[in-house]
Amino acid sequence: MTRSLRFIWLLIKMKIVRTMAFRFSFFGVFFADGMLFLIQLLTFAVIYGQVDSIGGWSRGQMLIFIGTFSMINGLNMIIYFFGVVEIPWKIRDGRLDTYLTKPGNALLRLTFESVNLGSIPLLFLSGAIIAWGVSIEGIVITVPLMLGYTGMVLLMTLLWYDMEVILRTIPFFVISATSIDWLEGDMLMLNFKIPGVIYKGFFRILFYFALPYGIMATVPTQLLSGAMTKSGLIHSLAVVLVFTVFTFWFWKFGLKHYKSASS
Repeated sequence: MTRSLRFIWLLIKMKIVRTMAFRFSFFGVFFADGMLFLIQLLTFAVIYGQVDSIGGWSRGQMLIFIGTFSMINGLNMIIYFFGVVEIPWKIRDGRLDTYLTKPGNALLRLTFESVNLGSIPLLFLSGAIIAWGVSIEGIVITVPLMLGYTGMVLLMTLLWYDMEVILRTIPFFVISATSIDWLEGDMLMLNFKIPGVIYKGFFRILFYFALPYGIMATVPTQLLSGAMTKSGLIHSLAVVLVFTVFTFWFWKFGLKHYKSASS
């Protein structure tokens, strides 16, 4: 465990050094991500500005939901997105060979070699939106509540990572990976706009169990706003555990079917 943490820190430090060598690009990402967040916020203001309740959720809860999804997305963009998103193309053109021949865990290197500090402003902007929602709801923030919410956000960030790796392990078995990006993009856009509590029947099974994008921002929001049930908490923890275990198994299974560039 200690060796893995040292390895992750080394990858992050190397990425920061490379990034700061091109400062204009580095701060350009800050600006671009900040503008994207503001556009998303304005969009939600137009959609939800004329209603007081959506699926039984108040305006304050919706603001917490928006900020939470943006917070998880920000952590995703900072930590692992730019590393994981390239996996299908490295499988296809044989660049994965390099990672498999280097010391250390290949998935660990792929995950943390492309950290993106340019998305850090999203965390502060998301925190401001969450605080706004908390203020509207009149939620009294306690240390246990804050720790519980933070822990759930981190678990949902892990779940998002699991989904990204699972989808990008499929190219071990197929030729084209283009449809994977389309599928993920559509799922995220849908679940970024509406809370999971709206889903019923088939869609609830789909987005709570099979493709659990529906719980990623919904569950932390429920926990912070006091709407979380014991069964909902158990379900969320079970989903994260199952998908995390499956992710690492599926990755190892995919490696066994990898046709390297030298084969």
